[in-house]
Amino acid sequence: MCSRAKGSISNNEVPARRYQHLAAIAGSLVCMLWIFQLHAYAWDRSTAITFAALPQGSAHPEGMTTDSKGNFYVTTWDYDHPGQLGHLIVFSPEGKFLRLVEIAGSSNLLCEIRFHPETGDLLVNDFGGKQVLKVDPLTGASSVFISIPGEKFLSKVPRAAWATPNGMTFDRKGNIYVADSFQGTVWRTGHGGGAATPWVKSDLLISHGYPSLGANGLTFDRSETVLFVGNTGNDTIVRIPVVNGEAGKPEVFINGVNGPDGMFVDEEDRLWVVANQSDEIVVFDKTGKVLAKLGDFNGLDDSGAPRGLLFPAGMEKIGDSLFVLNLAVDGRYWKQFAQNVIGQWAAQVRVYNIVRIPIPPFPK
Repeated sequence: MCSRAKGSISNNEVPARRYQHLAAIAGSLVCMLWIFQLHAYAWDRSTAITFAALPQGSAHPEGMTTDSKGNFYVTTWDYDHPGQLGHLIVFSPEGKFLRLVEIAGSSNLLCEIRFHPETGDLLVNDFGGKQVLKVDPLTGASSVFISIPGEKFLSKVPRAAWATPNGMTFDRKGNIYVADSFQGTVWRTGHGGGAATPWVKSDLLISHGYPSLGANGLTFDRSETVLFVGNTGNDTIVRIPVVNGEAGKPEVFINGVNGPDGMFVDEEDRLWVVANQSDEIVVFDKTGKVLAKLGDFNGLDDSGAPRGLLFPAGMEKIGDSLFVLNLAVDGRYWKQFAQNVIGQWAAQVRVYNIVRIPIPPFPK
């Protein structure tokens, strides 16, 4: 019986080889389809489109909210100009600049801005003035609405004593919650404001990394059984159970968000978080699973405005669009801090902007 020569293929083996080849092609196609589907969903780095530009003389937009007519209200954390009053800038729903007012009695470091859900008053966190101000959005006249216990930012006392109101949110009863970035505290008042009392204080809300800002953005879940707080310097999202209106024991819910800043929970109980030092928005489901990463930094345009996201801060979701502020912070401004990853780009910004990101579908 003649043996088959080494390397030859029998007639019976041809269909098998052909099948293997077709299977490999099919597998590659499935892989490519999976990649395209992933791109279309979770990791769609949709191009951010410039929506509005701050007027010259205003810099570092930090807080943003909208009114019932769709107008945008923006505050500035303008660290480059100490001693100035903080700016409130108003844009139309189409991004047209309407007016700029200086907020009387404020510092130059303004953070979160929100309309009171019961009274409609415009409230602004004054990070540098250790206060929450009630502001007239037409004239900039203000009065102290909430006083935060502690010392002023950059005063010559231990950093842990600085009172620095940053994020703000409300519960359904109208209570107001304010995150304090250096005292590791979430303060609370009733709907009428006044002297704040500590709702929760925890080492998990103090930064042990870079930057030295701890508690920042905060938001309740849909059922108001959990309060989420971002710790910017620790790159963590802290989960605080709510038990009969009081704070339970804080715990780290998510690690590795590079500089959590503004955040909110949407109608599907998804948690949206600004990651300011990685120039992206990260979206999580209620278990902490990442569903989406949106946006990226693509350099500066000819006017000196960021393309995409550059140290983003506040955001607003309206319909199928996400509107994001580019704070553009250069950490080298403070001599005691090392530079951040985008500091040199931030130093080149000449026009500060708000961008719009189309929101892609989420995976089911």
